[in-house]
Amino acid sequence: MQTSRPVFLDLRRIKLPLPGVVSILHRVGGVLMVLSIPFSAALFHQALSGPEGFAATVAFLSSWPIELALLVLTWGLLHHLLAGIRHLLLDIGIGLDRPVARKTAWVVLAGAPLLLVVLIVLGVME
Repeated sequence: MQTSRPVFLDLRRIKLPLPGVVSILHRVGGVLMVLSIPFSAALFHQALSGPEGFAATVAFLSSWPIELALLVLTWGLLHHLLAGIRHLLLDIGIGLDRPVARKTAWVVLAGAPLLLVVLIVLGVME
């Protein structure tokens, strides 16, 4: 008996539509935020331990790899926020048509880095 189902899926050949990519990145942003909670709590504890702990925390956060990681985490937060709003709108029936879904996916995909640049320019991210 021959079936037309594939034996295995080659994930590199699957063409995921843009709303699917935005949805996956929404999950990635959420995972990044959850994984950063213990590190954030430890840094917060160290910063509140006294002047030496605060100075050590500032020095740690001032290194370029950590600043890069903070930029990625901030992007994850902004993307997760925008994609979450998009998902809520989809849940109430707004933007379900394919052209609108593609446009809102582009808004989320371009909006998160744009908001990150705005935060950097405004001096919130230093």
